[in-house]
Amino acid sequence: MYATRIEKEGKKLRLNDLPTRPPRGIDKPEGEQRLAKLGAELFELQDLLYAAKTHAVLVVLQGRDAAGKDGVIKSVVGALNPRGVSVVSFGVPSEEERAHDFLWRIHRHTPRAGEFAIFNRSHYEDVLVVRIHKLVPEELWRERFDHINDFEELLTEHNTIVLKFFLNISPEEQLKRLLDREREASKAWKVNIGDWEDRGRWEKFTAAYQDVLGRCSRKHAPWWIVPADSKWFRNLAVAEVIADTLRGYRHEWMKSLDRASDQARRRMVEYRRRTGAPRP
Repeated sequence: MYATRIEKEGKKLRLNDLPTRPPRGIDKPEGEQRLAKLGAELFELQDLLYAAKTHAVLVVLQGRDAAGKDGVIKSVVGALNPRGVSVVSFGVPSEEERAHDFLWRIHRHTPRAGEFAIFNRSHYEDVLVVRIHKLVPEELWRERFDHINDFEELLTEHNTIVLKFFLNISPEEQLKRLLDREREASKAWKVNIGDWEDRGRWEKFTAAYQDVLGRCSRKHAPWWIVPADSKWFRNLAVAEVIADTLRGYRHEWMKSLDRASDQARRRMVEYRRRTGAPRP
């Protein structure tokens, strides 16, 4: 597995000690070939998920500006059937959203049974951005760690598979990407002074993310830290984790579909007995 799994709450970690670059032994052509194979497998697994309707999948993407959340979404969603997939980007809360608790706007977008939901940013902004920009008192945002853990436990108890990814980008690569946005006319619309201002708060965001990863990592809702300096490798690492996780449910989904098929055939037998409908 190319991503680092964090599943023990309270574990101390330093993001600066974790890789941002691909490991030796794999190059871009091989990585893209493996990603294509994983894409085909993800399509098949999603089909089983959709048909069985016993589980849902929530993918949470967090990372610094220019870490590649949109790129991962294009890569992962591009491998899935649009039927049964939703992508939600969480920005500044609306007036209505601010009138509710901080999880209200999140919970209403969680996936239904059989569906995928991908969050571009998420409920974690309420212990990250609000902390750095001092939008709420510290005693309030610190209480939210426990609320988030309870919320994710609720989701998993109702058969939502929760996969959370932190895209770990280096300051050097972020600088390159932010400058590239200005150089390329097709990307200039992404230029945001706020991204540059937050870059100046690099260490503050590092501390905030380390608290998130340490306080909100559970076995049922682990964090995966993904090296994000190389786009092709970042996409491969995320796809690999999702596919590997869903493989563990394949047998259960197949059994559920076998039972549903048997029930459907029995209903047809009874229907033909009553109506004389033709046999296949």
